[in-house]
Amino acid sequence: MASTREETRPRPLSADTDASTRTISIVVTLYDEAENVPELYRRTVAALDAFGRSYELIFVDDGSTDGTFAELERLHAADDRVRAVRFKRNFGQHSAMHAGLVRARGEILVTMDGDLQNAPEDLPRLVEAVEAGADVASGRRAARRDSWGRTLPSLLINGMLRRFTGVEIADFGCAFNAYHRSAVEPMLGAIGKQKFTKALVLSGGASVVEVDVAHAPRAGRSRYSPLRLTRLALHVLAGFWPQPIQWIGVTLGVLCSTAALILGVYGVFYWISESNFPGPLFGGVGVIFVLGIQGFILALVGEYLGRIQRDVQGRPLYTIDREL
Repeated sequence: MASTREETRPRPLSADTDASTRTISIVVTLYDEAENVPELYRRTVAALDAFGRSYELIFVDDGSTDGTFAELERLHAADDRVRAVRFKRNFGQHSAMHAGLVRARGEILVTMDGDLQNAPEDLPRLVEAVEAGADVASGRRAARRDSWGRTLPSLLINGMLRRFTGVEIADFGCAFNAYHRSAVEPMLGAIGKQKFTKALVLSGGASVVEVDVAHAPRAGRSRYSPLRLTRLALHVLAGFWPQPIQWIGVTLGVLCSTAALILGVYGVFYWISESNFPGPLFGGVGVIFVLGIQGFILALVGEYLGRIQRDVQGRPLYTIDREL
């Protein structure tokens, strides 16, 4: 049955009323993936049926405009294991992931994108890793097939997350992961507000094992532009680095003081030896350098202020148009 309502605040995970028949919950986030939905469903069902575990499929349509939800309605009508949610507009992948996780009834929760870059045939391997005792089975994209414009920023962001969370895994950006229910529940209030769901869960002390998963090239252009990846890096700093303003301020002060001292000493010697100190040139370079760092600090402060504004306003993570 379809329903129309708004999501006003994070909810606890769905009551486990159907746990005896739904061991695994697959949460799939979709945005304009109408062409991929039939194949995604077919391959996912084939992999899970052969695996021999009970399961449910929860598709979250993040405000698609291409008929994605119509495909989900068709699947829901033919298979009662399929559940679907449609947002009123595009709210982002992590908000969509939250909407799926709060509705999940299984003991093992698997998250994946709907673009078929990850192979549904790898689902059993992720689930088995959690069944073996790990809280999180972290997908690691083997032979990743993205452009350098995607892989280089990802290397930087992965390095930052390893440093800030203290968790030594290779691929924080892979959305294809399996979680034990108990690892997700404590972090549910922050999922959606905080990007990098996997890093958030692991920062709470969950045990993790990495599982190599296949990775196919994306059809069409990536939705992660250089600007969006830069904003994502700022989000990592604001979300996972404690007291970044203080550290950046100390670093800026030390660097500027050291540079001023060195340039001052050099200027004195140059003035004495050449009777001509090039002050305007060095002064201009110094000003530009300081302004660049100040711009970065202001961007970071902007991230914090944006978070404070969202919390003060109490706006919902997302609003729901229909639910099957």
